[in-house]
Amino acid sequence: MKIALLPGDGIGPEIVAEAVKVLKGLGERFDFEEAPIGGAGYEASGRPLPDATLALAQQADAVIVGATGVWKYDKLERALRPEQVFSACARS
Repeated sequence: MKIALLPGDGIGPEIVAEAVKVLKGLGERFDFEEAPIGGAGYEASGRPLPDATLALAQQADAVIVGATGVWKYDKLERALRPEQVFSACARS
């Protein structure tokens, strides 16, 4: 099973890392692939939901999404703010 890991920013990466530990403890075989969203997506591509991240999520069997939206991005234009990743996902 292919699982897309989208850790986000702030505490998101910590939460996703713990979720991966739980899944690995199940004794099943999972293929994990990570991609940036939110603030990490903005830093990587100038948008909270990079095209490559969306493509990965669409091709995966499951997606684990971490939290997004730390204060350092509060001054960005609304469409570029990390929490807008969820609006972008709903449109895709």
